[in-house]
Amino acid sequence: MSMNIKPVPTLDDEVNEIRLATAEIVNQDILPVEKKLWGWVSDSADASKEVLEEAKELRRQVQDKVKREKLWAPHLPHEFGGMGLSFLQHAYMNEVLAYSPGAASLFGVVAPNSGNQKILVKYGTPEQHEKWLKPLTEAKMQSAFSMTEPDNAGSDPRSLMTRAVLDGDEWVINGHKWFTSNGHAADFYIVMCRTADPDAPGDANDKMTQIIVPRKTPGVNIVRGVPVWGKASSHCEIKYENVRVPKENQLGRTGTGHQAAQDRLGAGRVYHCMNSVGSMWRAFDLMIERLMSRVVHGGEKLEEKQFMQGFIADSYMDIQSARLMTINCAEKMESGADPRIDISSIKVFVPQAYHRVVDRAIQVWGAAGVSGDLPLAGMYQGARTLRIADGPDEVHKILIAKMVLRRYHGGESWDFGN
Repeated sequence: MSMNIKPVPTLDDEVNEIRLATAEIVNQDILPVEKKLWGWVSDSADASKEVLEEAKELRRQVQDKVKREKLWAPHLPHEFGGMGLSFLQHAYMNEVLAYSPGAASLFGVVAPNSGNQKILVKYGTPEQHEKWLKPLTEAKMQSAFSMTEPDNAGSDPRSLMTRAVLDGDEWVINGHKWFTSNGHAADFYIVMCRTADPDAPGDANDKMTQIIVPRKTPGVNIVRGVPVWGKASSHCEIKYENVRVPKENQLGRTGTGHQAAQDRLGAGRVYHCMNSVGSMWRAFDLMIERLMSRVVHGGEKLEEKQFMQGFIADSYMDIQSARLMTINCAEKMESGADPRIDISSIKVFVPQAYHRVVDRAIQVWGAAGVSGDLPLAGMYQGARTLRIADGPDEVHKILIAKMVLRRYHGGESWDFGN
C-alpha cells in the first residue's frame, strides 16, 4: 500500500512540493523493493554476496535520484550540500520519510551522523568543517556521539564523569561511555567531557565541552557493542584511557558542551516524533489493509467486528493527536517562543501513542505481526526504546509539572492558546 499524500491547504507551496516529491520516491522507488533494501539486515551474517551487492546497488540508485530531485540532506544548509530547509519544513518532510523504515538514510539523513553534522555546522571552525564535516557529508567518514555513561543517570547531565584535562596544547580524556551509537563504524567520536572541577563554583552545566576524538587515537578502547533487544548492535561501550587529542579538536568554546547537547536534543526530539508519526501512519495503513482482507469465523471480515472498529478509532485519535502536538511544538520552536514544556509533552506522549498504534496493528496481523515479513516488530521495539531515549518519560513529566506550577505560583494561570 502506497502512502497517500496530498497538498495540505495550510502549508506553502514549497513544503507541499517537498512532501509530494518525497512521497513519490518513497512510493515508487523504496516501498516496492523494501525487502531487497533491508531484508538482509536481520540475517546479515549469512546474507550472500549477491544479496548484499543488489541492496547496495538499489540504495545507490535511490540516492542518485534523491540528489537529482534536490532532496538530499534536508537538515543541512546549502553551503554544506543540503536542502537548506527551515526547522518546520524538515519536520513536515520527516513524517513522509519515516513511512518506510530506513528511507531517511537514502535521503542523506543518518543518525548519529545527521545530529553530529548539525553540531559541526553550528559550533565547528572552518578547519573543522574541512577536516570533519565535509567528509562526513560526502559519506567518506562515519561518526558517533559519545555521551551516555553506564554508571551515571543519562537523564542528568550533571552526573557525567568523563573528564578532559588540558595539558599544554592537548586535551587528556579519561572516562567510560556506552550506547555510543555507530561506534564500530565511526571514524571519529564527539565526546561529551567534563572540563572543570565539578566541585568548583558555577553552574555544573557550564563545565562540559564536546571534543572530537578520532577512533584510532591511542587509548580509545571499544569494549563491546551492547546487545539491544537480544541482538548484537553497534551501540558501543567505550573506555577512554589517557586519550590525547589537540586542543583545536574541541567544539565551540570551553564549557559550551551542555548547550550544544541541548541544541541537538531539542530539535532531535521533534524529528523523532515526526518520524514516529510517519511510522504510525504506515502501521495504520497496514492494520486497515489486514482488516479489509482477513476473513474470520462466520465468513465476516475483520473490519466488521466492533472490537476492530474500536482499534481504527483509537489509532486514528492517537496519530492525529501526536501529529498536531508535534507540529504545534515545531511551530513554537520556529517562531522563537519557549517550547520547553511542549518538547517534554511530545517526548512523553508521542512514543506512547506510537507504541499503542503499532501494538494494535500487530494484534490484527497476529503471528505475521511479530514476524520479519512486516516492519511492525521493528517499529514496536523502536517505540519502546524511544520512551527511554532522549530522556525517560518520568523526567519529562516532572519538568512539565514544575513549569506549570511555576506559572501558577507566579499568579498566572495557564494559557493553552500559547
